[in-house]
Amino acid sequence: MFIQQLYTGCLSEAAYYIESGNEAAIIDPLRDIETYLQLAQDRKASIKYIFETHFHADFVSGHLDLSKATGAPIVYGPGTETSFPIHLAKDGERFKIGNISIEVLHTPGHTLESSCYLLRDDQGKPHAIFTGDTLFVGDVGRPDLSSGNLSKEELAGMLYESLKEKIMPLPNDIVVYPAHGAGSSCGKNLGPNTYSTIADEKENNYALNAASKEDFIKSVTEGLETPPLYFPINAKINKEGYQSLDELLERGLKAIPLEDFKKRIKEDDVILLDTRSETVFSKGFVPGSISIGLEGRFAEWAGSLLPFDKGMVLVTELGKEKETVVRLARVGFDKIKGYLEGGFEAWQASGNRVDMIIDVEADELAMDLPFDPNLVVIDVRRETEFADGHIAGAINIPLGEMNDPGSMANIEDNHNLYVHCGGGYRSIIACSLLKRQGIHNLHNVSGGWNKIKEQPKINIEKEKSVLN
Repeated sequence: MFIQQLYTGCLSEAAYYIESGNEAAIIDPLRDIETYLQLAQDRKASIKYIFETHFHADFVSGHLDLSKATGAPIVYGPGTETSFPIHLAKDGERFKIGNISIEVLHTPGHTLESSCYLLRDDQGKPHAIFTGDTLFVGDVGRPDLSSGNLSKEELAGMLYESLKEKIMPLPNDIVVYPAHGAGSSCGKNLGPNTYSTIADEKENNYALNAASKEDFIKSVTEGLETPPLYFPINAKINKEGYQSLDELLERGLKAIPLEDFKKRIKEDDVILLDTRSETVFSKGFVPGSISIGLEGRFAEWAGSLLPFDKGMVLVTELGKEKETVVRLARVGFDKIKGYLEGGFEAWQASGNRVDMIIDVEADELAMDLPFDPNLVVIDVRRETEFADGHIAGAINIPLGEMNDPGSMANIEDNHNLYVHCGGGYRSIIACSLLKRQGIHNLHNVSGGWNKIKEQPKINIEKEKSVLN
């Protein structure tokens, strides 16, 4: 028996490769399937089944392309309805893979079709459980994302029963393999580890220690942040299907000559996305670009901030074109028209106008704060981060809300904006969005809150913020 967790950090997502007797199964694959195909080939195994724990909201699954490439059926749990062929499993149904088996445990609550997969060894003994978004390390799946007309409280009640009846009775030594780790928006506060045991979760998971069903419902439904806007889009794609990644790559990896690129970006229905590092972007970029650097939680922020119904052209670091298109495809972007041939260097070398963002150090902000009456600090961290400590008088506009037309309602033309986040990645994204709105009197605070809190002359407050 062989199990490999395939973890993608920028999405905090875990897919799984399971093998026995030269037969393999994949659980919750990403859209780019080459890793799974190569692993099976290297190990001289054939992929027999593709298991999906539920309709994922935070990424587009690779189930369709992987099924087409291997002939393996796509398995979903009870109650699943799709626009493509699947094996609709029964609760308790077992699937043989070599000398081991995988048993379906229907665990509604995160979504109605949510199911876990219990792996039994060659003796039939439970060895591991793949819990999807039902159970995480230190948390459980949020019950407010989707599932018909049910309220989050009703779904939380179903989740309580699923955990109590299907998960808690399992042997303590069973390994728990969830679909997500820390940073995922599919839960409230996932732990730092990417796997656990039933015993550890019984001891340390707040949700499994609720005194009653009512306490459980309250604890898992309160304090939920607004989910990223792209979640329902991805869930729909996973349910209804999509075009192959190969087709998307064929269109998206077209090098656009400079003169054609200049014409293209003037079109109203085109988004210009620059995926270079934020420290490089700030020093010079094509006017009107939105910055979302590949090195951060790229796909998540792209899905949260960019429209899915508009075409997109790219400016990337040379050699990063394919990575950019693939990572955009992971969250459902399928209207990518190509990339600037020669990158930003070609744009600059031809003498075209270049925009930039002024970076300032935290100590410079500390010096300017007492003497500039028009200085306004824009803190783009999450509301909970802001509440834990912020500059006195700062305005909290979380990055995910910056496309809201009313988010800048209190900003005047004479304001001198200093924008910051936690470390610098999100604030450059924010500055690029502000510039697209015609706001250019701004500075990016390098190092963000990590550097600001070290400044003894800056007045820090710790209190709940009121969003504008």
